[in-house]
Amino acid sequence: MSRRQLHFGLNVLSDGMHPAAWQAPYADPLGFIKPEQWTHLARTAERGALDAIFLADIPSLTAKGDGGLSGPPLSFDPLVLLSVLASQTSHIGLVGTVSTSFEEPYNVARRFASLDHLSRGRAAWNVVTTADASAAQNFGAAPHRPRAERYARADEFVDVVKALWDSWDEDALIGEQSTGRFTAAGSVRPINHRGTYYQVQGPLNVPRTPQGRPVLVQAGGSPAGLGLAARHAEMVFAAQATLESALLFRRQLRAQTEAAGRPADAIRILPGLSFVLGGTEAEAHRRHQDLNDLAGDRRLHNFAWQLGVDADALRWDEPLPDWLLDTQELSRVSQGARDIVLDIARRERLTVRQLLDRVITWHRLIVGTPEQLADAISEWFEADAVDGFNLMPDVQPSGLEAFVDHVIPILRRRGLFRQSYEGNTLRDHLGLVRP
Repeated sequence: MSRRQLHFGLNVLSDGMHPAAWQAPYADPLGFIKPEQWTHLARTAERGALDAIFLADIPSLTAKGDGGLSGPPLSFDPLVLLSVLASQTSHIGLVGTVSTSFEEPYNVARRFASLDHLSRGRAAWNVVTTADASAAQNFGAAPHRPRAERYARADEFVDVVKALWDSWDEDALIGEQSTGRFTAAGSVRPINHRGTYYQVQGPLNVPRTPQGRPVLVQAGGSPAGLGLAARHAEMVFAAQATLESALLFRRQLRAQTEAAGRPADAIRILPGLSFVLGGTEAEAHRRHQDLNDLAGDRRLHNFAWQLGVDADALRWDEPLPDWLLDTQELSRVSQGARDIVLDIARRERLTVRQLLDRVITWHRLIVGTPEQLADAISEWFEADAVDGFNLMPDVQPSGLEAFVDHVIPILRRRGLFRQSYEGNTLRDHLGLVRP
């Protein structure tokens, strides 16, 4: 076994990463609301000794003009679903996305501390600010805040949450029945936070958690997102489509992390990795083409939405228009992720069709055999561009099952991935220091 080991999260998006996943004959189109499918996914990921299951969240719903949907939405509240999965598993980490734009620090601190206790130390919070302006319409009359303000609020929000998690000492709980002393004197303290955006008295009403604090995750690659990660994150879910961009991102994040007064290697970097597997390369490409045929022009519409433009602006067999390539920023989309795609388009002048053969929703796409996928994973890992990947199978649960049954064994034979869990908490899995 090599000293350095891969880390894997499972990014679960309803029925899979491909927009036609729910239409595949080997998928259950209504599986996203069935607890047994979620339990099966979590247990399968745990059978493969993956580090964590990762739940994204979009607190809004966009219907088509006829009032219909093009596929399963991200419906369940991540914390509610992860609580269920905690009771059905014993080791896998539980990463839930909660936006700082539509929550209060005390509620978030309390919910994740609760999950960490109830899962015996497996909870993590994925911090996002929510780029999609439509979500703001579900949370009062205030308009969607500009990017700079969203990140300034997020920075203070995380400071408050960490302070609340730290408002109980490690040894605060005594529970001496004979003396009536339940906590040690002075071991539970208010935080008295008075900031620009939040005023929070504290302390938290949940004791310090099994991990000390739940793991902090950050998703986003814009300059503001990079700064937030450097100050707070312990794991980053990045969007990287080329080895060169992944190496650059790692260098930039390490430099900013050191500048923030933290060790350069304090953060585990796990970009998204989409994949379509087959027993042979031809079988994998056939599976992918079948899904593409089922999706039709929905792929083009999804891609346009991710870029922040109308679908009418794109043509399948033409490069992205020059005006789009020259546009520096669009407020309603993920800036860092969008830049990944635009960078490839500028350098290689790919058509829309060719771009979609390289990436799915900004993330690297591999279509091939288990051996080819293992090679692609090993290349980036051994180049020290990443610490692992957040896995995004084309269709659930078959894509995850294929990865666990056929890719994990290859990586284990190469000494790149654990044979079994070596600890009990998510911090143990990731090799993170307890705060």
